[in-house]
Amino acid sequence: MHRRAAWAAIALLAATRAIAAPAPADTVYLHGHVITVDEARPSAQAVAARAGRIVAVGSDAAISRLRGPQTRVVDLAGKTLLPGFVDGHSHIGDLMGLWTLADLSPPPVGATSSVSDIQKAMRAYIAGHDLPAGDLVVGVGYDDSLLTEKRHPNLAELDAIAPGRAICLVHVSGHLARCNSLGLARIGVSRDTPDPPGGRIGHDAKGALDGGLQEQAVFRVLAALRPPSLDQAERNFDEIQTYYASLGYTTAQDGQTSSPLTFDVLLAAQKAGTLKLDIASYPKWTLVDDLVAKRGVKIGGPYVNHLKFAGVKITEDGSPQGKTAYLSQPYLKPPPGEAADYRGAPIVPAAELDAFYERFMGRGWQVQTHCNGDACIDLVLAAIRKAYAAHPEARATRPVIVHSQVTRTDQLAAYRELGIFPTFFAEHTFYWGDWHRDETLGPARAAFISPTAAALKAGVKFSLHTDAPVVPPAPMHVWWSAVNRVTRSGRVLGPDQRLTPMQALKALTIWPAWQHFDEAERGSIIPGKAADFVILGADPLRADPMSIKDIPVLATIKADKPIYEKGVTPVVRTPFAGVAPKPWASDE
Repeated sequence: MHRRAAWAAIALLAATRAIAAPAPADTVYLHGHVITVDEARPSAQAVAARAGRIVAVGSDAAISRLRGPQTRVVDLAGKTLLPGFVDGHSHIGDLMGLWTLADLSPPPVGATSSVSDIQKAMRAYIAGHDLPAGDLVVGVGYDDSLLTEKRHPNLAELDAIAPGRAICLVHVSGHLARCNSLGLARIGVSRDTPDPPGGRIGHDAKGALDGGLQEQAVFRVLAALRPPSLDQAERNFDEIQTYYASLGYTTAQDGQTSSPLTFDVLLAAQKAGTLKLDIASYPKWTLVDDLVAKRGVKIGGPYVNHLKFAGVKITEDGSPQGKTAYLSQPYLKPPPGEAADYRGAPIVPAAELDAFYERFMGRGWQVQTHCNGDACIDLVLAAIRKAYAAHPEARATRPVIVHSQVTRTDQLAAYRELGIFPTFFAEHTFYWGDWHRDETLGPARAAFISPTAAALKAGVKFSLHTDAPVVPPAPMHVWWSAVNRVTRSGRVLGPDQRLTPMQALKALTIWPAWQHFDEAERGSIIPGKAADFVILGADPLRADPMSIKDIPVLATIKADKPIYEKGVTPVVRTPFAGVAPKPWASDE
């Protein structure tokens, strides 16, 4: 009996151990430097994933115990593993329509540095494409602040590009455009055409059209473009997703979904289950009611096949580099033809803005509003206070102010009080820092653009973003900009607003995840979260801060599946060829 009892005990112990033993991982990532963005365990050597989720984080020895016969083993060989980057704000959908247009970007992204360069680039584009004679020809990305002439091309210069062709150029900000005479006619603009609400059609001192368009008037250009076919748009979008993945993103944002084609592509990809990234879409405020009523879209809630319509987007002012942002104090140098006290203007009148906030927040929707200028921010703060008074529960909607460039310290205190989340366009310090210091804002205000350190001091967390296609969607460059705040001329703009590398990393991962209500799912490497990772060629926390932008992305993993591997996944030429990953052969 004793022997039988002993064998029974042994059998029971073995069965208990079998039950308690964890199932093997699908993948183990070993021998790495894992930056978890988890304060409880900031770093580790290895990670295990099963069914697309993280199941363990720890030492090589601990994670190796989760290996089974079918487990995929990824040897990181000392490389750095981070949470996948989360896009704080860009317009991934807009890239579908821009993917094959003429690129007029200045260096280092493109090669356009003068009006003559614009003319040559547009002529080359027309010569290289079989364009129907009546089509509007559009170039995108020109930047008057970086042209030799330091001005926009005029009507005569645009008319000289290609006689007989209707041409429009969209400014790098997306808030301005210039058209030639045929282009103005093609988009239905005459001398007597009234300004649209929230927009302006340019005229010279004699009242003749000068070719300029501002803000909501720019949508005439976009509406006149011949859209790609649905098949071509879907191919473009597949390439765009791969491009984002090649830069380390596992979650992207469509920061103002307004094109019917973009809705078609997103919904078709969702239905087919072909999205590579998680995409948070924010429909335009003037279209969202129709989208809900006619397409049955639900605002808020979880991702369905990697897509969610996360909230609604309002655009309330313009661009500081284009001098259309709404400021409380005048621009240092007003645009030609404007008075010395010119401060820009809001797009939506205050009473209408209040009504939109009350309506949307009353439905429990997250509202993110584009505000670059501090006068614009004042309008949004007032609208949010009124919405909270009518709907106290709306405090849970996490309202977002996009860009928050010219932000005052008292406004940062209001962000804290009202639970507002800013997403800062910190790359302005590089791309337009010199322009803001010398042309738009002056030294003091320019040094405080994107006041990230002041925000943290005020107890306000934030995300960092690129606003692509305004600038390339390159998170390593964003990281570098936020840590160094170096301008094109090599000067540091606002040294007291520089972030530490870890602070900037949080603003690219866990904090934008919170912005999207995704903090329980992604943004840090913790058991239970999605296995979304990026593998880098060096550790940005240990590297020379000035080298961060040059650290390569080696692989991007979404739900434990590689969606980009350097040297394996082709990345097509993009409109941002100057910063796109190079072909593998040229990296040897």
